[in-house]
Amino acid sequence: MLAIDKQELLEQQWHSLPEDKICYLLNTDLENGLSNEEVVQRQAEYGLNQLTAKKGKPAWLKFILQFNQPLLIILLSAGAIKAILGEWVNAGVIWGVTTTNAIISFVQESKAEGAIAALASAVKTEASVIRNGKKLRISSEELVPGDIVLLTSGDKVPADLRLLKIRDLQIDESALTGESVAVEKDISEILLQPETPLAERDNMAYAGGFVTFGQGTGVVIATGNNTETGKISQLLDQRVHLTTPLTRKFNQFSQNWLFFVLFMATLTFAIGLGQRTFNDAVEAAVALIVGAIPEGLPAVITVTLAVGVNRMASRHAIVRKMPAVETLGGATVICSDKTGTLTENQMTVQGILAGGLPYTVSGRGYNPEGKIILNQQPVDLKQNPTLEECLKAGLLCNDSHLEQKNGNWVVVGDPTEGALISAAAKAGMIQQAIDKLYPRLDSIPFESQFQYMATLHKNRTGNVIFIKGSVESILKRCTSALDAEGNATYVNHEVIEQRVNELAKNGLRVLAFAKKLVPPTQESVDHPDIETGLIFIGLQGMIDPPRPEAIAAVHACQGAGIQVKMITGDHITTAQAIARRMGFRKNKKVIAYTGAQLAEMSNSELANAVEEGSVFARVAPEQKLRIVEALQSKGEIVAMTGDGVNDAPALKQADIGIAMGSGTEVAKEASDMILTDDNFASIESAVEEGRSVYKNLLKAICFILPVNGGESMTILISTLLGRELPILSLQILWLNMLNSITMTVPLSFEPKSAGVMKSPPRPVNEPFLTVNRLKRILAISLYNWTLIFGMFEWVRQAPWGSIELARTMAIQALVMGRIFYLLSISQLVPSLIAKFNGSKEKVNGAPALAAGIIVAVILQIIFANSEFINSVFKTAPMNLDQWLICLGVSLPMIAIAAFVNRFDPPN
Repeated sequence: MLAIDKQELLEQQWHSLPEDKICYLLNTDLENGLSNEEVVQRQAEYGLNQLTAKKGKPAWLKFILQFNQPLLIILLSAGAIKAILGEWVNAGVIWGVTTTNAIISFVQESKAEGAIAALASAVKTEASVIRNGKKLRISSEELVPGDIVLLTSGDKVPADLRLLKIRDLQIDESALTGESVAVEKDISEILLQPETPLAERDNMAYAGGFVTFGQGTGVVIATGNNTETGKISQLLDQRVHLTTPLTRKFNQFSQNWLFFVLFMATLTFAIGLGQRTFNDAVEAAVALIVGAIPEGLPAVITVTLAVGVNRMASRHAIVRKMPAVETLGGATVICSDKTGTLTENQMTVQGILAGGLPYTVSGRGYNPEGKIILNQQPVDLKQNPTLEECLKAGLLCNDSHLEQKNGNWVVVGDPTEGALISAAAKAGMIQQAIDKLYPRLDSIPFESQFQYMATLHKNRTGNVIFIKGSVESILKRCTSALDAEGNATYVNHEVIEQRVNELAKNGLRVLAFAKKLVPPTQESVDHPDIETGLIFIGLQGMIDPPRPEAIAAVHACQGAGIQVKMITGDHITTAQAIARRMGFRKNKKVIAYTGAQLAEMSNSELANAVEEGSVFARVAPEQKLRIVEALQSKGEIVAMTGDGVNDAPALKQADIGIAMGSGTEVAKEASDMILTDDNFASIESAVEEGRSVYKNLLKAICFILPVNGGESMTILISTLLGRELPILSLQILWLNMLNSITMTVPLSFEPKSAGVMKSPPRPVNEPFLTVNRLKRILAISLYNWTLIFGMFEWVRQAPWGSIELARTMAIQALVMGRIFYLLSISQLVPSLIAKFNGSKEKVNGAPALAAGIIVAVILQIIFANSEFINSVFKTAPMNLDQWLICLGVSLPMIAIAAFVNRFDPPN
């Protein structure tokens, strides 16, 4: 094996070299590709075909940036003021708390970034290659220089390639060259000048480009960081942004809250100066600052989002753009493809029309077990020549094949083509044997704009073109048809269309088959060759049954106030039949429109039609974009699924673009989310998780803010009244960080509530704090203030009381009240009540909630009974009677929480 020099390859101007020189330099066989031994050696030499990301910020810098939050900067400043006054213990604790918050945020953000990066890397690009003379589908990471790569419409170019063969090949290279339109490739002028600009190298295809049309074959000349895209990527700083609409609203809220806190702290300090010493006035101002700032909230939001991303991933939804988590929760319309998303993607031919005779086919899926039946009797192909010709057309005009994996038959390629192979096998026709009898010379691949595929084959008496496609595209090109004996006769369009409608009404997708005899000298086929003069062979009707879980998911979405609409390229009657089986009913009927009908509508008419309709059939790719825009003009929040190149504009326009894991790279790049299992049920699950994440974030906010409100009111009112502070700044920090986080983090793990998919979508412009939410926060804040102030004053004036004990008991009463409040907004109590009432639903979330409460209680015992903590935080030990007093005065929180839950339900 001839060794190849790595440096020499990197220096070549491949676009200016002849084909034989390329073969020599890469030591490759253009027909058979590389051998396994050569691939192994070159992978060791060149490594995997993947980009090595530029190093991000160092960990120490990421940690320091955690402090770059307005509220934490104020806390750091408060600590500095304490240090200047010589109160180093206070300063140390304040700085320690802010550092703890930074550590928690740093760890959780790192975990979230790692999870997203891992999930993104799980979606691999695949490439079709020729190795050892065989066509293989491999991960693009396994490509090496010298590999022969096959390109087709919808592929992402996996490496830098020198093109060798092309057929109408067009590639979108805008990401690399800035060209706004796809480039039509040309290899007729083989030797370009070495100085030819990148954008004009028409015989090259570069990694990252998207094949928008046609086919091509090329040899890999560069992989990984050595590609043109790789060279650019080294200049970029790759980041993962964990920002969402809610966190952006929270950041704005933080800035506004910051100015308010500074104003109140200044007022408190000014009033305090007239009533107490300078140090005491500073203590009051600092106490108000730390009391009003929800220090633990940023960490809790980060944890909640990270939990949401991981939960969605476990349910087969990879979030590429974090805002999709929340936007999904507000989706009002889901526009879904039919095949493979709503259905099983296991096509089965069930009816055939050939020579005017109706045949039925037994069996399910791709399993070749079954029979073709006429008049309730299995058929003999020798006595049914037109049926044989129809099955042969399905085998030859076909780019797929069936394989048996783990005892199941699966299609490698298109599900529709798999069904055709299975149907022929049930009649005893084997694909490999037919391929040998009729070798393929050329082909026209299926393109949505033409709605057909054609292949040219050698025949004993001459060459023959077989065509398969939609009935509309094939029938108009036919000038004759085969009768039952295989003789040419006239085409009865009316009878054929009637049979098509009968098959379609039963939910069958119908393909038409035709052929054309051509001279033996013709060795290529193009669109003009099949414009007319075709011989109609027959029809094959197949069904892709709905997924049972998708049917349940559609009903769940409709119950949640989300409209589900089917957009498909299938015949309208086929689409309606499937929609009826799935429950796509509005006013007890399935309202459907064709793409042709939509094309004739004005924008206002279209907007009304898409709002009213449930099924859109024979829709051209560009019409998907119009449908999305029309729905959005009606104020809908639209989720759109897609898997093809032409779906990209609609996916980008949609509020949530959802790509299929098996779809094209173009669709994935344009999407916000990828479904790894191509299942509509996963969309419903993702919506469910999106709603749950939003609810859990709001629970956390509604749990933390009332404590800050109560603490702030306590400091301000005590200052105005000239009273001793019931709670000190260090004690507030203890509450806001350790106690708050231990009891708030379990809310991030709250399971979905029973009614999460029974309520309508939340308004997209819903404010961060609604009126009812503000009422809740104010009501709980007032009770917390009453609890702190009342307990402090009562204990302080008791014969057995002291100021340290008064503060300690005030804090313990507040914490016990918080425990009752936590239980009131969690799902644990409603779940337990439902369980006692006979519900069979599993009680979820109990371990996390119990752990949070237990840790909080242990921390409070330490807070009161540890001599070290007593000395640092100025607290006092408590006896059992005092603990019971705190418990007793906190019990009214149960009634207060029940009251606020009536006008602001937490679940």
